[in-house]
Formats: sequence, C-alpha cells, structure tokens
Amino acid sequence: MQVSEMEMLITLSEELNMRRAAERLFVSQPALSQRLVAIERRWATKLFIRSSRGLSITPQGEKVIGLAKEMNRKELELKSELTAEEGAVYGTLRIAVASIMGQYWLPRVLKRFVERYPHVRIQLVTGWSSEMMRHMLEEHFHIGIIRGNPDWKGVKERLFSDPLYLVDSELTSLEQLRKTERPFIQFKSDSTYYQEILEWWQDRFSSPPARTLVVDQIETCKQMALHGIGFAILPESTIHEANEVMQIPLKTSSGKILKRDTWILSTESMLELKQVQAFWDIVKEEGGSQSDGIRN
Repeated sequence: MQVSEMEMLITLSEELNMRRAAERLFVSQPALSQRLVAIERRWATKLFIRSSRGLSITPQGEKVIGLAKEMNRKELELKSELTAEEGAVYGTLRIAVASIMGQYWLPRVLKRFVERYPHVRIQLVTGWSSEMMRHMLEEHFHIGIIRGNPDWKGVKERLFSDPLYLVDSELTSLEQLRKTERPFIQFKSDSTYYQEILEWWQDRFSSPPARTLVVDQIETCKQMALHGIGFAILPESTIHEANEVMQIPLKTSSGKILKRDTWILSTESMLELKQVQAFWDIVKEEGGSQSDGIRN
C-alpha cells in the first residue's frame, strides 16, 4: 500500500465526504473519486458506499482502513524515532484544536513554532471540543487543545480561564435581560458550552429569552452582535477588539464570574517526541499555561 493511499483512505474515513476530503488532500474531487475507484478495484471490494449524504464505510472498508491507520502510525513512529536519535526537531506534529482556539489563539502560537522548527510537519484538525476529545482518546493526535473540563488521564494543563461576556450595542446591565425583546444570538457549539449558558440563564432568570437567533459560526454571531442585531454571550478571547459595544461579564446570582477553561492535553509517551515537547514548551513561553498543571 502506497503512502498516498494510506493518507487518502484515512482522510476519507475521517471526513466521510468527498469534497471535504479532496480539500484536505489538495486534489480535485474527480481525481480523488477516480483514485478511490482504482483502489477498490485493486482490493476487489467496495470500501465506501456513496450516497447524497456522503460516504459510509463498508465492513470490508473498516478492515482496509484499519490496516492503513496501523501502517501510518508505525511509519510516523519510526520516522519520529529516527529523527529523535539525530537530535534535530522534525517529524510530524498532530494537533486537535477546539474551533474557537483554532481561530483566535492558535495562529500566534503556531507561527512562532514553525519559525523556530521549520522542518516539523504540522497536521491540524479543528472542531467541537467533544470531537477533538474523541480524536485524543483514539490516539489520533499528539496534542489536544480542549475547552471545558475534559476527563483526561494523561498530561493535562490549564492554558487559561476565559471569562464570558454579554455583548450588545444597547443593553448596559444583566438585569435588562429580564425584559428585553432583543434577540439572543447563539452559535452552534459543543453541548457542554450550551449547557453552561443554559444553567447560568436558569440561575438568573425565571423565563427564557424572548427571541433567539442561531447561527453556525461564532464569528457570525459576534459580527451580528457588533452590528446591533441582538445580544450574544461570547468568550473574552474573541472580543478583545470589540470596543464599540458593551461588554458585561456574566455573573451568577452569587456574584461569581462565569468562565470557560481551555486545556492542553497530551501523554507522557507523546511528550517523549521532541516535536511534541517543543510545541508544549512554545505554549508555555507564550504565557498561556497556568501553574496548576495536572500530570495524572
């Protein structure tokens, strides 16, 4: 099995969508489809079922993809071991990052890392924290940047606590939420984030918001709030430059400021890889990691 075949099958199994897989692999969708047909012909079996909803992995496909993942893992481990012996920092660094952090925090850290270690190959995936946690539990990635309070048995350090703010162009206090007819603009997010907001609202108010608008991205939510369409609840890390609107910290009925933690996760064995430890150190140099790190 060629390396390109391994990467292609693994990417298809992760995306289950030809268009998104083609974008990740930097090939055209027709070329990817033709390559998949050729691979299935060589294996003499269907690996994926195509439908209008995307791709589904067949039982035979699960076995072939499992082989591809195992070969890819062994190859990457061997490359990392060989390069570690030479003392240089290169190889592959696989990072799973919560979407918000990928948009507002990671670019600065990653820029510093690639400038210092230009020979390290970065593999990056972003998404909801629950999805990134699944990647880490399945040992697909070296490092995870996760929001909330992940249940992790490996190396785990808090990067920072992100206060949550009511963002609006008109409202000047939390108490005004009791009577306002302005819509609450929400973005689709990890279930734990939504639950935290819901519990805060129920703690403070006896009735739900008068109106709600739901958008798919946090940046869309932010822009709608900045343009006066309604109010939003956003993490501090996303609104540093939003000075033209009111930013009111969310407080519980007891006066406690509501915050959402961000964690960096890895394992002792992963941190033995020089490129993984190097990234971990860069994060600490950036001042993101707090001193109450936990090594279970």
